[in-house]
Amino acid sequence: MPQPDLTQIDNHWTLFLDRDGVINEEKKDSYVFHYDEFRFYDQVREALRIFAAVFGRIVIVTNQRGVGRGLMTAEDLEIIHDKMLAEITLAGGRIDRIFYADSLDDNHPHRKPNPGMAFAAQTEFPEIDFHRALMVGNNHSDMEFGRNAGMYTVFLRTTHPDHPLPDPSIDLVFNSLCDFAKHLQNR
Repeated sequence: MPQPDLTQIDNHWTLFLDRDGVINEEKKDSYVFHYDEFRFYDQVREALRIFAAVFGRIVIVTNQRGVGRGLMTAEDLEIIHDKMLAEITLAGGRIDRIFYADSLDDNHPHRKPNPGMAFAAQTEFPEIDFHRALMVGNNHSDMEFGRNAGMYTVFLRTTHPDHPLPDPSIDLVFNSLCDFAKHLQNR
């Protein structure tokens, strides 16, 4: 797949984002159980404000196995997401929908790298065209998810800075979501 031409990105494009390790700090070997444990990365709210002015749709797709394991409830996760969304909106950003996979089964169609959450987003927002979509994540499974749905991929070095490159599942690489947003803004 050729690299995306960032100058072509407009409101017909969709931005898919992972959550932990992209929007907020990932809790190593654990889960964010409550909002008091949720920490936005620096300048993420500003990045989401930039994205809101560019992309027609912005969707979060996140594996949340902690719910499936019974370590937290779906209601706990909804509280985290509601408060996160409120802060993003207050900063001028936008998230159109959050999809999460809580299955313990790696083969579940909605668990990344399987593309089920992308197809669920397209069902809800039929204008989504995967050939005009970017998946931004910090793990190889995020990149495979994007590829499995036919999207371009953006790898963030937030949690795996030494990931070997080149990698056929990665189109673009940035140090953070903010770096990607600034690059997009200055195209």
